Amino acid sequence: MADGVNGRAVSGLQRFLAPRAPDATRAPSPSSPVDLRRFLEPKPRAIPGERCEFCTEVLREEHSHVVNTESRSLMCSCRGCWFLFAPDGAAGGKYRAVPEDVFKDPDFKLTDADWDSLQIPVGMAFFFQQSDLGHPVAFYPGPAGATESLLSLETWDQLVRENPILGRMLPDVQALLVYRAPGDAARQCFIVPIDLCYELVGLIRRYWKGFDGGEEANREIASFFDRLTERSRLPDGSRA
Repeated sequence: MADGVNGRAVSGLQRFLAPRAPDATRAPSPSSPVDLRRFLEPKPRAIPGERCEFCTEVLREEHSHVVNTESRSLMCSCRGCWFLFAPDGAAGGKYRAVPEDVFKDPDFKLTDADWDSLQIPVGMAFFFQQSDLGHPVAFYPGPAGATESLLSLETWDQLVRENPILGRMLPDVQALLVYRAPGDAARQCFIVPIDLCYELVGLIRRYWKGFDGGEEANREIASFFDRLTERSRLPDGSRA
């Protein structure tokens, strides 16, 4: 059954997006109509019988994704169609294949002052460039979904100057994912495919209980970031 906002039915990613904080001064960007049913499972897999949204081929359990930049939708695709949209600018830029590489930069600079200026009230958030808006957006996942946070463009520009990898992120399909585990002094910073951010949102919604998430949720979140670390590689030009 779909959730509702002010009596209106919502679908896809909309039901995973929490209301914007009340002190926001600009209108929220429209949410992406992503069907996250599969992201409520431990790993994002195809729903039985699900087909590629381009050629209708039956999808394997683990499959690729393509972003429709006009509708801001995450589309499931077979491998062949994914390769079709992998070149930047394919289909006039309307469709962009979500890349699969995960990067963890040991040289990444993000101070406590930087984090505070980004106005993120928790220890986890993801940031990506939304091409139709022309500027980056920030979301932090929680038990109510993903909440959009006001993003200081001045601070973001400073982060890009200090971390060149941010300037190489592909719009719409790659994100900076930041996490500070409870009790840890350092933040983990990854460049990830955007569908992994949606997977994290679904994971938190699935397991979170009570005020602090509970033991199971914290264990699943820690496992998620352990898998990211195992999967990650160094970006070009970084120190080993």
